[in-house]
Amino acid sequence: MTDSFNRNEKVIVALDVDTKEKALSLAQELAGSGCWLKVGLELYALSGLSLIEEFKKLGFQIFLDLKLHDIPTTVEKTMRVLTASGVDMINVHCGGGYEMMARSSEVCHRAGKKLIGVTVLTSMGGQELPAIGVNDSTDEQVVRLAKLAQKAALDGVVSSAREAKILRQECGPEFLLITPGIRPEWSGKNDQVRVLTPEKALEAGSSYLVVGRPVTLAENPREALEKLWD
Repeated sequence: MTDSFNRNEKVIVALDVDTKEKALSLAQELAGSGCWLKVGLELYALSGLSLIEEFKKLGFQIFLDLKLHDIPTTVEKTMRVLTASGVDMINVHCGGGYEMMARSSEVCHRAGKKLIGVTVLTSMGGQELPAIGVNDSTDEQVVRLAKLAQKAALDGVVSSAREAKILRQECGPEFLLITPGIRPEWSGKNDQVRVLTPEKALEAGSSYLVVGRPVTLAENPREALEKLWD
């Protein structure tokens, strides 16, 4: 097994595409590379859970990125449906509160799935937080929500790699840190604000790196995946 394959196991490729055909084509090109796939809101709106079985046949682990945020009973019932599929990891918004997260965690763990909490979206920075009533710093808000998620028995959180070091200190070495906003040096930031390169994100303590457009929009996605480590 090569070093790049080992590192690819820490990469979750975001299939944020507008057709099922594009998603399946990308999956076929990336099959055998070792990476995960992420099914987000756009692809879920197009296909529901129908592509999950196809991705599993190709050997992928799947992160279902729906960021559920509703009353505890609704989210718990939804989790029962989602965990019956082949997905391996699901997420909720930490802002939904302790009870919502705790009940979701119980359902996920009973089904052998991992549950991740969303802290502060990586498209948001210090200027946006006061507009939604949060006057603490981004770091303080991320840590507050991460510790609440840990108390509710979640496996980890989604957060910027820039908060990874402090989260490692506050939540310990076993807590998973799923990091979007990963941009290699050769790629643009697009709408992400709090970004780091793949190598720096791993050094900071990230467990998994979510990478989208640098791979999915590349002429050769498989080559772009390997180029992340250049």
